[in-house]
This record gives sequence, structure tokens and C-alpha cells, in this order.
Amino acid sequence: MKKMLIHRSLSLLIPAMFFVQLTTKAQNDGLSLKSKDNLNKIELSLAKDGSLSYEVTRRDKKILLNSPLGLTFTNNDFTSGLSVVKVSPVEEKVEKYELKVANNKIANHVFKSKSITFKNGQGALMIIDLIAGEEGVAFRYRFAEKENQTRVLKNEITGFHIDQNAKGWLQPYNKAGDYTPGYEDFYINVKPGDPINGARGESVGWCMPALFNVNDAKSWVLIAESATDGSFPGCHLQPDSKGGIYNIAFAKKDEKFTLPLPDKEAYPESNLPWTMPWRVIIIGDKAGDILLSTMITDLAPASKIEDTSWIISGKAAWSWWSHPEDFTPEMYNKFTDVSASFGFRYTLFDAGWEKANKEGKIIDYALAKGVQPLVWGYSAEYFDADKRKKRFKELADMGVKGVKIDFWCSDRQEVMGTLQSVFEDAAKQHLLVNLHGTTVPRGWHRTWPNFVTAEAILGTESYFYEPRFPEMAAEQNTVLPFTRNVAGPSDYTPFALTFRKYTRLNTGTHELAMAMIYTSGIIHFADSEEVFNSLPNELKNLLKEMPATWDKTECIIAEPGKAVVLSRKKDNLSYIVGINGTNKAKPVSIDLKKYGKGYSKFRIISEGKDPLMDFKVETHAITSKWQYNLAPKGGFIIEFIK
Repeated sequence: MKKMLIHRSLSLLIPAMFFVQLTTKAQNDGLSLKSKDNLNKIELSLAKDGSLSYEVTRRDKKILLNSPLGLTFTNNDFTSGLSVVKVSPVEEKVEKYELKVANNKIANHVFKSKSITFKNGQGALMIIDLIAGEEGVAFRYRFAEKENQTRVLKNEITGFHIDQNAKGWLQPYNKAGDYTPGYEDFYINVKPGDPINGARGESVGWCMPALFNVNDAKSWVLIAESATDGSFPGCHLQPDSKGGIYNIAFAKKDEKFTLPLPDKEAYPESNLPWTMPWRVIIIGDKAGDILLSTMITDLAPASKIEDTSWIISGKAAWSWWSHPEDFTPEMYNKFTDVSASFGFRYTLFDAGWEKANKEGKIIDYALAKGVQPLVWGYSAEYFDADKRKKRFKELADMGVKGVKIDFWCSDRQEVMGTLQSVFEDAAKQHLLVNLHGTTVPRGWHRTWPNFVTAEAILGTESYFYEPRFPEMAAEQNTVLPFTRNVAGPSDYTPFALTFRKYTRLNTGTHELAMAMIYTSGIIHFADSEEVFNSLPNELKNLLKEMPATWDKTECIIAEPGKAVVLSRKKDNLSYIVGINGTNKAKPVSIDLKKYGKGYSKFRIISEGKDPLMDFKVETHAITSKWQYNLAPKGGFIIEFIK
């Protein structure tokens, strides 16, 4: 009798278990999306408890392992108890547009897209939009219903699960302070799960973009954000990545610096409808695929400026680096003269310029020389909408062409919204924008093309402030093109030959090449008139001709932390530029005939007798088997000539 009861119980239990499995499987049908080339795939899955996760693969190989998804609001939970309500048809969309600042002038990518609607236990709806393209995949949370009540998002459990055999390059996210967070720390070579170690200051997480070499070193992945606006804070990654899971973290309440921000928790909040930023997963077979990706701008809104003809990239002389204590009209005018003599379109007047302009009319002097002035400003002066608009009009009426706005030091939602308003209000006065002491860009230079460059980088000024910078700079310079510069234009302020407090160890040619490795809508050259005037004529001509944006770029060598060699083309100009991030010479072999079609010779700029200060210039016939030894912490520039 007992056996019969057990048998009968099992016979009732088995169909029930089978029913749950069928239901779970049915719920997971249609929750995946592949790119048009069928290489990249993102797949969502619901567990039995209704919790949501996802995986990312390329050629069916794991790029991201099973990773959590979900949101927790003050009065609503989307981390469990979810069920599928609707799966939209797959749509195909083409993102084709032109960038004012770019590695490649034209972006043209095809994406597959799909939207999946989920319902939680309270009956509330949440949409997850999926995107898949040849450069990677992305997703975002969206709430389409209208609701007047403000929703407060307490937690986003979104994670990125990296295999523990992978290696990464991550930048610590510094705790709020006098000049932080400003995305100005070293990128550290880590393994998933490693604690933060070696940061420049106390840190509370990891920055995005975050770079990883995954899939047994066969694939590269960059984790980033796109399309952050005033409805969401800038996000970073939690410091604890045990098991290789990097979870999203919001801006902190103490990220205020001197901005008039309320003293409250900095949770994201909005009325509905609410579209949140894209979580972007850029994938490449080679690190060079990451460097050249435009996926972050592909997912950002299209340009909101109808006529962009007034937005012109260029170069600028800049006095602060070589003369940080001299705010006299004579000094500003001297650097205007440098710009004029080298044919630079711009000159940058940094802090202290307003007094000098009253005393010496430095803006009028620049305009008379045919040089367009850019001026420094303090973030708090541009936070209030009325004051900002008034100030922009005053500057435009004076003849100013652009603003460098400094010391934002916050990723809070209010700041993200203010930055969008800065771009918009500046555009109405035909002013270019350069952000310093700021968050990393998130595709904004597509939406607002007058946003031409930003700091958010451990750049040349670190020779004043960071004792470890000289030893680590070369390595960092070969990591940043695959991380920070993928997010948007980078104001590294290159070419600083004069020795500062911490003595430079990179060669002079490495420093010169830096101006052509990064993309920046305005290249602000650091150093003195004396250094510029001491250069050989070939280098002077290079500085005069050097573009600040590119039509076409190809990666020849792409080894983060070791070496970068790029082919760069703009109109009828063609270059190959390379830097060495290591303390050892690096052999290089390049088919120059491939990259120098239509040219008969090439000029190479390399290290001279004193590698730190001197340059050597040679001209050779183009060969298909060019061999070269990149000097330790060195560089080279090849200029193809007719």
C-alpha cells in the first residue's frame, strides 16, 4: 500500500514538474537577438523564480557569461517574479552619419533590434530593448507608460560576468573630492575579481569604459554606456567583482564639488515614460576592432544641430602648461602669435584670461591675427540656465569661438542634464565646447557636434602632479586608445617636451606622435614658444598640416599596454604613426606600399641624438617590407610624400 501511494504521488508530481519546464522554456522563446552577420548574439533568460539574466556570444563562444538584469524602485521590483508579456518582431535599422571628430569620418552600420516587455508580480510593465550589430550588442531598460508620479530607482543589478581566466584594463572610479571624480586615474591591468589596487586616491568602484581580453584571449570586449541624458546619472561599476561579475553603480550623493546640488541621495529619478541609457558591449576579434568602433555614437541620438558648417576642427596653442603662473596680456598674445605662425585656427586662453582681456584686449588681438579665441570657465558659472545663456551670448558677442568649462567633478543626474543644456545653449551661439574635470563622454559628440573634446583622461598635466606618471605614461598611452578614446574625443594636451616637476621618460617623438594617436576636435598643444620655434622645419610643417580629425583610420598594430600603430588619412594627407608603451625596443614590419598607394616616398620622424629632446628626419623610397625598431617608450611618424 505504501509503495502504491509513493507511485501515485510521483505520477502526480512528474507532470507538474514537466509543466513548469515547458512554461519556463516557452517564456524564454524569442528572447535572443543576433546581428545581421550572425556573429554576435545576446540572449535573455528567465529563471523559475522569474529573475532575468543574459549571455553574450560571438561565433557561439562566450563573451559574457550568465549576467544579472533587473531594477528595484522605491515601490516596484523588477528583479524577480517577472514574466514575458510581449516580444516585438525583429527590425533592421541602419545608422549612417558623419562625425565632426572621428577615426573614420563616416559611420555606417546595420543593427537588428527587438523589444521584450516583461510584467512583474505587481502587474507593472518593463521593456528591455535589444540591439545587435557587427561591432557588438547592447540593451536598455524602458518604461513606455505615462505616469505623473516620480519613480525613484534604488538599485540596478545589471552585471557583466567576465570569465575569471580573462584579463582586463580598468580605471578606478575615485571617491568624491576637490577634483574627483574626474576619470583621471591609471588604467590598471587586472584579472576579474581583483580588488582596486594602485589607484591615485581612495576609490569607490571601476570606471567605464572597461576593457577585457576574453574567450581564451581570442576576443576583446569593451563595456560602456551610451545616450546618458538628464534622466539618468552617469554610471560606473561596483568595486566588488567577486566571481568576475561587475555590477552597475550609480553616482554618489557627495559628488557635488562646488555645484549647487541638493544634499540628498543621488538615485536616478524620473516621471514615465522613461528611457534609460544603453549598456553597450563592444566586441572584437582584435583589439584594433575596439579602437575603431563607433557603437557608442551609433546608439546615441542623431545630431540636434541642423547646420554644422560652423563647427570646424583644428589646433590651438595654449600657455598654461609652459607658463602656469603668467596671466599677463603679453603671455596670452605670445601664444596667439604661435597659433598665427603655425596656421592654427584657435588659441586657448586659460584661467585668468578675463583680467588680461580688460588690460590688454587679448581677444581683439587674436581676432586681428585671424586666430579664433577659446576661453576657460568655471562649471558653477554655467550651472544656472539663465546665467549660462547670458554668459554664452556675452562671449559670442566678444568674438569668442569656444569654451573650456572646468571642474564638474560629478556624475550625478543633475550634472548629466546640465551638460546637455550646455551643449544646446552653446550651439545656439555657435560656440564649441571642451569639458575638463569631467565625466567621460557617452556618445554626445554625435548628438551635439559642437562638443569637440573633453578631458576625463590622465594627460600631460600629470607631469606636474603625479610622481608615477613618467614611468607609467607610455604604457597608459597605449591603453587609452582602446578605452577612453573609444568613448569620445580626448583632450590629452599632447607634445610637452619641457621637463616639469616629474621628469618625462618618453621620447620626444613619442610625445609628438601622441597628437596623432588620439582624436580630439581641437588639439591643444602643450609647450612654449621657444620649443615650437626650435623644431626642425619638417616638424614645423607637420604641425601646420596635421589634421584634428580623420577621414580614414586603420589599425596596423593594436596591443593595449604595449604598442599602437595606426594608418591615418585626411584629404590628400597620409600618415603612419606609432608609439611603444614598453621599456624594450619593439621590431615593426609594415608593407608601406599598401598604405602609401599613389605616393613615391616617405618621410620618417624618429628619435635624434638625445631621444628625449631631439628628432631625426629621413626620407626613403617606399618599400613593401619596411623594418623598424620602435625605441623603448618611443615613437615614429611616417608622412607619405609625392
